[in-house]
Amino acid sequence: MSGRKQFDVDVALGQAMTAFWERGFAATSLDVLSAATGLGRGSLYGTYGSKDGLFRQALQRYADHYGARYDAALEAQAGEPVAAVRAFFAVTLARIVDPDVPTGCLLAQSAAEAAILSAESRDFVQAQLRRQNQRVRTALVAGGLARKEAEELTSLVVAVNQSLAVLSRSGTSPRELRTVVRATCTAVQNVAEKLAAEGLAPA
Repeated sequence: MSGRKQFDVDVALGQAMTAFWERGFAATSLDVLSAATGLGRGSLYGTYGSKDGLFRQALQRYADHYGARYDAALEAQAGEPVAAVRAFFAVTLARIVDPDVPTGCLLAQSAAEAAILSAESRDFVQAQLRRQNQRVRTALVAGGLARKEAEELTSLVVAVNQSLAVLSRSGTSPRELRTVVRATCTAVQNVAEKLAAEGLAPA
């Protein structure tokens, strides 16, 4: 029927997300997007507006998908800061070893390319990073950590989480990544135990 899209918009968005994830924003040309989605430039522009607009929609899809997994993992360990952080990292490690998705993290890659992104896309990436910080900080505070310590540990956890994506993309083995995660969880545990001993957090 004339005027009716003859393709699944959501499927095409998923294919575009994978293309950006595999190559990064700069290397994902319109020709690459056309090949990935099977759509011509006219259909891409008509549906998503621009490469920049399509990128933000793809990143939103990525953030929604993995954000829901992070939220579920943290909620399952509510009140237990160390277990919550361990569960948070488990989501990342599961993504890293998933053979059906590209290596690395689309959000981490996008942050690394911030200098070449449009102001709107750069702000969008920063908003997603703030959301990541917020979910971890909320879990740590809910687990009884004092706000100052929760802020500091949130910075550590999120930084390590982003570094896992970079390390995995460079070929670091899952075994080595798990060692990094264990060390980070130990740091969180040490702070929680110190606060508990000082009567500043629940035992």
